[in-house]
Amino acid sequence: MKALPVVIFFGAAACLGVILGLQYLKGIRSKPVMIGMHLLLGAAGLEVMVMTLAGAPDGTVMWTGTLGRAAAGFLAAALFIGILSPMVGRRSRQTMNIALATHATVASVGVVLLLAWVAFAQT
Repeated sequence: MKALPVVIFFGAAACLGVILGLQYLKGIRSKPVMIGMHLLLGAAGLEVMVMTLAGAPDGTVMWTGTLGRAAAGFLAAALFIGILSPMVGRRSRQTMNIALATHATVASVGVVLLLAWVAFAQT
């Protein structure tokens, strides 16, 4: 399966994101290492996914389809929102809650689209 690295990266990022989200809801301050790993796993997963969508250097395309592009778009938006959340929510807890809820929602939609893309891909 050519999408196994993508699924592993985003699966690990999603699991770590759930842990970080539960800690946030409990009021426990997250360790910066965990936040950094969440960011790196998400960025690495997005990079591998874009490389999979773009195809090999010799021009052969591995997979195509609108589900893959939509998933990549949602996951890129989630990465962008996640990076901006601490800056936007610095002054207000309510603003931070909205930013993180938006990040989690967009990322969840992206992961569901990713799984649908992997499940229905023609290889």
